[in-house]
Amino acid sequence: MKIKWLGHSSFLIESEKGIKIITDPFDETLGYKLSRIKVNIVTVSHEHFDHNYVRGVKGRPVVFKGLVNRESHKMEFRGISSYHDSVCGTQRGSNTIFVIKADGLNLCHLGDLGHILNSDKLTEIGDVDILFIPVGGFYTIDSSQATQIIKDIKPKIVIPMHYKTEAIKFSIDPVEIFLSENDNVQRLESNEFDITEDTLPKNTQIYVLKYE
Repeated sequence: MKIKWLGHSSFLIESEKGIKIITDPFDETLGYKLSRIKVNIVTVSHEHFDHNYVRGVKGRPVVFKGLVNRESHKMEFRGISSYHDSVCGTQRGSNTIFVIKADGLNLCHLGDLGHILNSDKLTEIGDVDILFIPVGGFYTIDSSQATQIIKDIKPKIVIPMHYKTEAIKFSIDPVEIFLSENDNVQRLESNEFDITEDTLPKNTQIYVLKYE
């Protein structure tokens, strides 16, 4: 499997058989450039412009939103309910956590999660190999909450997302605040990496991808 960071909360996930998934595509007014890639599947965590720009994606993809439980291209997709804030959605609405099973790996994209996960949600999510987690705070969980969720989920690989970079003007924290609370960090000199079930690290590692 190949995982490539497109910016913000958007990733291109390509299976061993070449099936392409994009998570949370964004309107380029955000500041990042969305690659014009023909994909098979799109997941959308919630209906904000920096996460739901499906028409910016090439091809005729299957689009998953909300509480789905579907198989597509021999991969499994589950949508799990959550909130975009800490007050049951009254401030910013709902958010969908997506769990994806592909190539023998369990991936979990938390979208714009705004709260700590209780034991029921952790059970619903299940085992996770690769966790995509927001760390910028303000609109989502902050770095300390992200660190707690990582301890609760215990993934093999953590990929921080939704944080301040030179590309965007959002009033959110840079990734360095989150990284300062953790010591198991690998800074990749690329925006992508390859991973298989056999090459997963034994203990939780944080992969910081470089935006290109």
